[in-house]
This record gives sequence, structure tokens and C-alpha cells, in this order.
Amino acid sequence: MRLLWLLLPLAPAVFAHPANDSESLIWGAYRPNLYFGLRPRIPQSVMTGLAWFGTQDFQSITRIRHACDQGDGLGGYSWTEYDAREGGEQVIKDGPNNVKITTQFLKVPGGEHGGSWAARIKGEPINPTLPSRVSPIFYVGLEGLGGIEMETEEDENGIKGDVSFTGSTPELDDFTIRVVEGPHNTLIKDGPHASAFEHKLGRTHYLGARVPAGSVWQAKEFIQGAIVRSAQEAAAPYKDTGKGFPDPAFLLQLPDEVYTGSNLFAVQKHYDGPFQFDVFFDSASAKQKLSASVLDEGMTTLSAAYNDRFDTVFPIPSSYETSNPESLRTFSKAITSNLIGGIGYFYGPSIVDRSFAYEWDQDEDSDDSGEKKGPTLAPPKALLTATPSRSFFPRGFYWDEGFHLLHIGEWDNDLSLEILKDWINLIDEDGWVAREQILGEEARSRVPPEFQTQVPTYANPPTLTMAVTAFINRLRAQKGPSEQDLGLDMGVSQVPLAAADAPVTAGRRFLDEPELALGYLKSIYGPLKRHYEWFRRTQRGQIKQYGRKARSRTEAYRWRGRSQQHVLTSGMDDYPRGPPSAGELHLDLISWMAFFAQTMRDIAEFVGEVDDAIAFEEIAKATIENIDDLHWNEENQMYCDVGVNDEDESYHVCHKGYLSLFPFLLSLLPPDSPHLGAILDLLRDPDHLWSPYGLRSLSASHPEFGQGENYWKGPIWIQMNYLALSALHKTYAAQEGPYQERAREIYAELRRNVVENVHKEYVRTGYVWEQYDALTGEGRRSHPFTGWTSLVTLIISEKYY
Repeated sequence: MRLLWLLLPLAPAVFAHPANDSESLIWGAYRPNLYFGLRPRIPQSVMTGLAWFGTQDFQSITRIRHACDQGDGLGGYSWTEYDAREGGEQVIKDGPNNVKITTQFLKVPGGEHGGSWAARIKGEPINPTLPSRVSPIFYVGLEGLGGIEMETEEDENGIKGDVSFTGSTPELDDFTIRVVEGPHNTLIKDGPHASAFEHKLGRTHYLGARVPAGSVWQAKEFIQGAIVRSAQEAAAPYKDTGKGFPDPAFLLQLPDEVYTGSNLFAVQKHYDGPFQFDVFFDSASAKQKLSASVLDEGMTTLSAAYNDRFDTVFPIPSSYETSNPESLRTFSKAITSNLIGGIGYFYGPSIVDRSFAYEWDQDEDSDDSGEKKGPTLAPPKALLTATPSRSFFPRGFYWDEGFHLLHIGEWDNDLSLEILKDWINLIDEDGWVAREQILGEEARSRVPPEFQTQVPTYANPPTLTMAVTAFINRLRAQKGPSEQDLGLDMGVSQVPLAAADAPVTAGRRFLDEPELALGYLKSIYGPLKRHYEWFRRTQRGQIKQYGRKARSRTEAYRWRGRSQQHVLTSGMDDYPRGPPSAGELHLDLISWMAFFAQTMRDIAEFVGEVDDAIAFEEIAKATIENIDDLHWNEENQMYCDVGVNDEDESYHVCHKGYLSLFPFLLSLLPPDSPHLGAILDLLRDPDHLWSPYGLRSLSASHPEFGQGENYWKGPIWIQMNYLALSALHKTYAAQEGPYQERAREIYAELRRNVVENVHKEYVRTGYVWEQYDALTGEGRRSHPFTGWTSLVTLIISEKYY
């Protein structure tokens, strides 16, 4: 898609392709916790952001928009088109301030330091008959080495015209940033006491502040404080005069001052009605000054190319009947764009406690006398990751990320591998990776204290394995030699060759260049193997100690880190379980471990580790056999957890819901399994899991259905429905077996139920949601939740891993 620059009438040198595709990923909207924030993938560097407030009253400054917040009451905000290598467009509907803000972001490749970019911020009244007075603020800050200075001459009354800054950092080298006024703006000049402020009206106001190292992320607080102090000073003469205060727009202004050594600069406008201004970041090595025409033409071309590509990658099949295909397409584009626009770059230390353990998790043989007790700061790390929710969960979650990468990988294979590699790099020498990546103070500021500390014995569903499996499947789908020729049958380290006439497309070099794919898989194999061995070592369950009968004496598993009421580590927090005990066995975890072993087998085959591949195949087989031996309950005709009573006797803990489906969800059962019919019965029963909106997390007949926190006690989760649909579509409806036809019928009906409900709620509310009500289908909890809920795009286009 980066070929779009060939369509622009500009010097070819300006838009030269970077030698490495990852260069196109240096800049991005990598501050997804903000409504609009740009930064490079550099630990300490330039950070920008947009804030705004209404000037209809004085209280509006206390409701300044900056970080995504459900409490802001917006009617929706989403990237409607977004590509991580190109840029895109976002629409923000701020009803309380009667303004629809559109942010456009365009990357312009060139030079040797990540290229240049342009941004446009446009506003228009939602209701043209009502006032729309908005004060937008764009800021740029710098952490680390380098500096930024305001090049435009200071004026204590504000600046007429454009505002320019120059800067330099070791990684970005020299650059300029220009804030350029649009052509048809109406600046606020009329209001109470206008004559007293005539010298400051219709101007751009500014601030240059020196903020402590590591504090640029708190720009809103610094800017807000400066405006309030300036307003208090300007309002003082009007107190107790009986003449009333000046218009809020005259008082709520930045102080028009720059302090020596400033590392945070802000530029403020005051508009009445529609507005537009541009921000240009010119990399000096690109040797080209950007302009509004570049942005105009670039966004037009980007949009056309994006739409063409979207229809190719994520088509709505002609077999899918819908009354409004254009609405469904718009919805699918938005949730895909907001998932990719929700990718963030994080850097900083995390909090780790290596000594904590619940009573039932304590290891009597461990010697931790040398361990430092209590939480400590771990060394800083960097992570490029998608985020579940820009408003509520703007950080990396292991459980979620594997699902995110399924979607991202279909759009941009190489981007998904960049993200996956960053996660792989987090695996420590023991094989552990924290289930929540809360890196740095900005990320930590959005997390309650009780959830900030990570414990190195706690796991999470190893969903990253799904991303690896999906990559291998994409390689297998390439045109080229047979699997036997490729070595995919066992042991020969070759990869598929792209068709000779295949077009070169950004984001698929690792599919088109065999040596890159092989090198990548080799690079992640060692850490992933270490991670797999950590799971087997630390999450091991007990078999012989409780006299349990199973074909394998080793393959049994238990989540560590559970409390009396929650198993947060499982990802299904409050799903009903038995009492905590060292003798518990968890069905979902052993299922994940079987899937993990299969993934490791596939990678081992690919990279030529023949002995490892054989060993992983044997472990996977033994694990699947033990799922039947340990977890199948004949009386209830379902898979269950295992608990122990006061006499240390084993018994099945059976709660009909998502947990009961796990061997099916991960396609571990063969199509002719004698247990498959009972699972399909449970899944399709309206008294239990089936609803017109998707599969419920807990049976509607369960005594705990809808009770307590009601997080995993009934609500519908889209990623779990995706797993069910994937299993049905790729395995049980596709392969011959006694339930093949029934699987096809269930698949078609379930797919329609999920797609129609999530789409309907998006149209109704402006958002996709974390979960959906088990009885009404209405969106619930966090929004927008374009993490794994965006899997609906894959469901529409039938792209399953």
C-alpha cells in the first residue's frame, strides 16, 4: 500500500521506500490511551497529544478531553480507516461540547530517521443550530536526550499565524514541527468585555514549560494548571465589581510564556463553529517540507487504497445475507481500524513480587531465603502491543494479545510478527512473562494498586501460540511446493515459496521471503520452548498423590494464583470453580497445554528440530488422553474441573459453561469423538448456553447465573464465540464424522447471531463492548472494546486461525 506515494506529483526521493519495512512502523498513534497521541517506537523521545475543552462556561476546563475516558460521555470515537504503516482517520463525537472532531494522520516516508508525518484536526458542530465553541490544544514534549525550542518569535499577547518548533534527538536527528492554521476558521473575538482583551483575541496562545523527567505523559495536568492560574490572574480585576466576568474564552488561555530549558510545549486555539488546523513533522533528512496539499492528496489516496485492500482482505461473502451490507462493511472497517489504531508502544519498569504465594500454592521444597520480600521494580522493558480497550485497558494483556494478533495478522502479517517478537522478548530466563504488562508510570496510572504487582508463578492462557499457529497456516497457504517438499511433514528446514508473479505488498515480507520466515521461527523457538517448559514446571497438577487414574502420569495442570472467589490467571475471573486446593486440576489449563504442545511441535517441524517435534507430538497426545481420563464426567456427560474433598478424595467440579467446552473450543477432540454429541447438545440448548446473541459463559440454569460480579457468570464474550465458530468451521463441520451436518447448522446459526447482535449494538450505541448481556444482548462494561470483540470482522469474512 505504500506504493500510493507513486500517485502523488512529488519528487520520488521524498517518498523513497525504507530499506526495512519496520522503518514504516517507527511513528504511530502509539498512545492509544489518548483520543489522539503520536509518538515513535523509541523508549525516551518525542510525545505529542491533543486536548480540548468547550468555552461555553468556566467549568468546562475541569472537563478537558485528553485521555480516553468512559466518563466523558462521548457518543463514540473510533478510527474509521487506519493502517499502521500509512495512517488513517478517526472520528470523535463529543456531544456535551457539540463538536465532532476528525483527526487525520498521514505518514510520509523519506530520509533516514523514520520519515515525516502530517496531522489534521477538524471540528464541526454536531447540531449546527447550537453553539459549538471549542478550544483545542496540541502539545509536544520530549523525554530523554535532545531538545526542542520554539522557533517562532514569542509575543506576550499570543501569536498571529503559524507556530514552529525545532528539535533534535539522537534517534530522530533534526526535525521541525509546525502548527498551521486552516483556511476558513472563525476565531472567538466577541463576548463580554471583549474590548479589554482585544490585544489577545484571534491569536494562538502557547506555553513552554520545564517538567520533571518522566512527566511529559502528565501534560494535561501541566497545561490545565497553567490555564487555570492564568485565568485566575486575569479574572481578579472583575471580582465583586458587579460587571460580570469576561467571556470564558478570554480568560481560559495559556499564559504565552516559555521557560528556559522547556521540554513541553503547548499551542492553544479558540474557535467558534467549524475549524481546521494542521500539524507537520518534517524530518530534516527527508529534505522536504510538508504542506496542506500533501495531506489533502495523501489522505485521498490512502482512503481509496485502504478501502480496496479492505474489501480484498475482509470481504463480506456473497453467501452472507444482510439487509444493509454497507453498514456492516463500515462497522467491520471501524473495528479493524480501531484495533490497529489501538496499538501502543510502552516502555518502563514493572512491579514484580517474587515471594508472594497463596497458602495452597506454597512449595514446601522451595528455598527463597535469598529472595527479597515484597514488590520491587523490575528493570525497564519495551513493548509494542495491541490493547483491549483504549478507555479502560490501555496496556498489554497476554490473554488478549493472541486473539488480537489473529486479526492483525490477517491485515498485516509482518506487523503481527513485530508485536509477537516484542512479547517473546519479555520471556525471562526462567520462562515467565507477566500476564499484564504495566510498563512505566503512565500505564500504571490507569491500574488500581491491587492489580499492579505481577507474580512470577502466575500464568495466563498461552494465546500467543495461536498467533504462531496462524502465521504457520498463512505460510502453508502460500502457493508453492507441497508440504512434503517444504519439510512441513517433518524435519527439513524449508519454508513455502511465494508465487513468482505475486505482488510485493507491505506487511507480508515474512510470507514472501522464505529465509525471513525461517529465521523468524528459529529466533522465537528457543524462548517459546523455555516458556512452555515453565508452564509444565510451575503449573503442574498432581495425579498419583491423589490416586487418580490416567494413561499419562505427568500431564495434569492447575492454575496458580487463584483466590477463594477468583481464578484471575485463567482469564475467566469469577467463573465458578471448586474450593482452592493444591489437589485441584483445571480443565481449561490442560486444554491450553495440549494446544501449546501442538504449536511447539509445528514450530519444531518447521525449523528442523526433529527430536523435539517427536517429543512434543507425544506430549500433546498424552495430554489429550488425560483430558478424557481425568476430566470427563460420564454421569453429567461433560468435561469438568477436578477437586478434592476433606478426605483428599477426588471428585469432578462440574459447572456448565465455557469451561465445559474447552477440548472442543481448541479442536482437541477428533470429529468422531463419542463426547462431541453431548458437547453440541450443551452448546445448542437455550436452557444452558445458547442465546439469540451468542453463547453464554455460564448456563442460564446454573444457580450462580447472573449473580455476584456477573463477569463470567452468563455474559457473552466474543473471543470465546470465535473459538467455537473456528472449531465448528475448520474441524467439526469440515471433516467427516457423525456430527458433521449438525456442526454445519450450528455454525451458520451461531455466526449470524454473533455478527448481527454486535453490529446492532454498535449502530445503537456507537461502540463495541467488552461483553454482551446474556438475556438481552445489550453491550456491557468497557467500551470501546475493540480488542478481541473486533474478531467479529474475522467471523464475517470467515478467517479462522
